[in-house]
Amino acid sequence: MISTSGKTILSKDLENKRLLIQRDFKAPIETVWKHWTSSDLLDLWWAPKPWKANTISHVFKEGGKWIYFMEGPNGEKHYALFEYHEIAPNNFFIGQDSFCDEDGNLISIAPSMHWNVSFKSAEFGTRVEVVISFQHESDIEKIIEMGFETGFAMAHDNLDEILI
Repeated sequence: MISTSGKTILSKDLENKRLLIQRDFKAPIETVWKHWTSSDLLDLWWAPKPWKANTISHVFKEGGKWIYFMEGPNGEKHYALFEYHEIAPNNFFIGQDSFCDEDGNLISIAPSMHWNVSFKSAEFGTRVEVVISFQHESDIEKIIEMGFETGFAMAHDNLDEILI
């Protein structure tokens, strides 16, 4: 998989029930890491426009959780919970992402996803590689049908705007 700055590359590994995502950002690892791990900064870029991300609570540590919602232009809200399992500062974090209600209780409108997010030096800054694993191959198609590929790329564009 080849990446160029400013373009999110997503590929499906159906055999292993994974999505592989890569994006280069023109900023040092420490800066990109901070934007992926601080709720104040996540709220600025995580949702694809015109949606907005809003943190309810965020504890960035192993065993911690990020509960947030994405708010649409007509006031609609979609809640999510990210549970942090492993963290190696400026290197990677691993966790489980699921849809939930406003209190953080899991709901089954879409499959849960196991995320492994790594940060590496790249020619012009930082390469972020995300491996998202699923229980079933059909879960990948469900997430794609829900607009994940386009939405995540748009969120990365938001981050690019902030970092420049």
